[in-house]
Amino acid sequence: MSESSLRVVWVYPDLLSTYGDQGNALVIERRARQRGLKVSRQDVRSDQPLPTSGDIYLIGGGEDRPQRLAAERLRRDGGLQRAADNGAIIFGVCAGYQILGREFVNDLGRSEPGLGLLDITTVRGDGERCVGDVLADVDERLGLPQLTGFENHQGVTHLGPTARPLARVRLGRGNGIGDGTEGAWRETVLGTYLHGPVLARNPLLADLLIKLALDVNALPPVEDRWYEALRAERIAAATVNPA
Repeated sequence: MSESSLRVVWVYPDLLSTYGDQGNALVIERRARQRGLKVSRQDVRSDQPLPTSGDIYLIGGGEDRPQRLAAERLRRDGGLQRAADNGAIIFGVCAGYQILGREFVNDLGRSEPGLGLLDITTVRGDGERCVGDVLADVDERLGLPQLTGFENHQGVTHLGPTARPLARVRLGRGNGIGDGTEGAWRETVLGTYLHGPVLARNPLLADLLIKLALDVNALPPVEDRWYEALRAERIAAATVNPA
């Protein structure tokens, strides 16, 4: 694998990086380099054109107005749609997850078109905000252990017929629609409400993104004791003190 390379694109960090989601990019970089991969990372601000040649695109969380601005600029740019058409892996968190869908409610209370890369629609919930730790069992097709993360959103996300739930919650609200689903995925596009950063709490999810980008079934093992210590600590804390 030493001759392989990975191109990581962090999308609009000036608008969508409210909850430390830069950590997701750092984890991808580190875990790829631990396998001897060459990694290039490009942080693309919202006033710059989005490259279409990346392997993994990461979109973080943000407040309502920056989310609307990001969606407007991504639609106008068109680069993320073209990257998806080229088979790139796209991973969105919270506001980024909603943007990947068909539509969401913006800061003006209006329906805002998303990118349509996931068959999901998000409305604003009438009840309490979804805040707290989440534990969720991942779709068995993805072959991952239980997810751990932190949610903080008012959105209620409905999945259409072509979107699969990323996971089903044991603890927390997830998509907020009362059916236990959390996040969504379809082929090479995945989204979740979980912060943490989610890839630091779930390193095997980071590995899955790398494997999908490289089109391989497995990666060489790496030292995971610090990641596992973080996972164990957060899972124990959530279990002892459920929201």
